Amino acid sequence: MYTKHFGLAQYPFSLTPNTRYFLKLPSHQRAFNLLLGALDSPGPFAKITGEVGTGKTMLCRKVLSALATHKNRYVTAYIPHPILDEEGIMHAIAEEIELAVRPDASYYELLKTIPAELVRLHLEGKQVILLIDEAQAIPEEAMAAVQLLTSMDTDEAKYLQVVLFGQPELDLLLQRPSLRQLGKQLSFAFVLPALDLMGTEAYIAHRLGKAGHSGAHMFSKPAINLIFHSSKGVPRMINILAHKALMAAYGKGDHSISESHVKRAIEDTESARQNPAFAQRLFGDES
Repeated sequence: MYTKHFGLAQYPFSLTPNTRYFLKLPSHQRAFNLLLGALDSPGPFAKITGEVGTGKTMLCRKVLSALATHKNRYVTAYIPHPILDEEGIMHAIAEEIELAVRPDASYYELLKTIPAELVRLHLEGKQVILLIDEAQAIPEEAMAAVQLLTSMDTDEAKYLQVVLFGQPELDLLLQRPSLRQLGKQLSFAFVLPALDLMGTEAYIAHRLGKAGHSGAHMFSKPAINLIFHSSKGVPRMINILAHKALMAAYGKGDHSISESHVKRAIEDTESARQNPAFAQRLFGDES
């Protein structure tokens, strides 16, 4: 719609996670580096938490891409939607590690065949990394089943490393009596923060650059400041407001984004419009 108008090759603020747009902000890069290091540390579980839209799925995809370059060392399994019972989670893991099992194989059959495959891969010098996105949604019984798979680890050998990506509610799940031991098995835990004002400006500029923009910053300082405060520094909300601001500017034939364009974007975004801290600032002079 507006890409040609702004000289862009693609839409810069898509909500679909794309590792091409991964920005090495200090917090996200630190999480990425520490997580990769934790894969070889004691403890079968690692955890990344953050509010909705802070970039957990993007980070998860970035880790998957990094591990894919070391196929001789790692076998990855990725479960993006873990709302599965204990049997379903086992079938999903078996499929991800390319283990041929009958579709009607029972939970107890899988509890034998999957560990055997983990041992076989270990003997080949490979480590299985299971990444579970939206892990706060996984049923307690399914999480316990995953934990059971890690119980075969020894001081000399780690057959399965599990990385959990989830919203803060994941911490509540891990506090349940049946999963408290899992919480003690964490080799790494990191909370992804929202962006600050400088991070928001860098984020917007980075995504525009990756989409083909060159030259002066397309968004004015007041526009960025307003996006930051209205989004609270959450990347997903930044994407929504920046995209709508570009649409507003395109509709008026403008080639740069001002505070007025961002106001239009906020008016069209309920969650941002209802931010009480800035409602008077945004609209008080228009009543």
